[in-house]
Amino acid sequence: MIQRAGALQKLVDYETYRKIVEDGEKADLIDGVIYVASPDTRLSNSLNGFLHRLIAGFIDAREIDGFAFFSRFSCKISDYRAPEPDVGYVRPERAHLVEEQYMLGGPDIAVEIISRDSRKRDHEVKRALYESAGVTEYWIIDPLKRQAHFLELQEGHYESASLDEERFFSLQGDSWILARR
Repeated sequence: MIQRAGALQKLVDYETYRKIVEDGEKADLIDGVIYVASPDTRLSNSLNGFLHRLIAGFIDAREIDGFAFFSRFSCKISDYRAPEPDVGYVRPERAHLVEEQYMLGGPDIAVEIISRDSRKRDHEVKRALYESAGVTEYWIIDPLKRQAHFLELQEGHYESASLDEERFFSLQGDSWILARR
C-alpha cells in the first residue's frame, strides 16, 4: 500500500518499495505502507543539515569509523519495515550492516525532525518501530514547537533522557551514550 494523495494499493515489500520510491524522494516503508514525506521547510532542511554535520563532524574529529547519514537512506528492519531517519548514526562495530543502498537493521541513533504531516507517525509509529528494532537512542526534534525529546533504550523500552547538568549525550570509546558527569 502506498500513502500518496489518498491512493491505496496492496501492501508492498522492501523490493517493491525500492522500485516505487524515486531516487531522492523521502519515504518510509512502515508495515507494508509507503509514507511519502512532503518537501522540507527551510527550517527543517537547515536543522537536518546541522544535526548531520554535528554528528559527522564529531566522529571525524575523533577519528571514529562509525557511519553518519541523513535523509533518503533506508534502514531495512524487515521485508515490510524500512524507515528513513532524517539523521542516523551507526557505531563502528555495526558498520558492516551498512550496504551501498541501505542499512540492514536500525541505526544506533535515529533522529526524526517532525513536520506537520509526520507528528503522530514520528511520536507513536516510528517510536514503536525503532524501539522494537533495538535502536539505542531516538531523538525527536520538533522545530515548530521548539522542543527536543531524547529517548534511550533501557531493557527493551524507551525512557526519556533529560539533558541537564548531570546528563548529556556524548561519545565514549566508539559509542554514543547517555552519560553522567
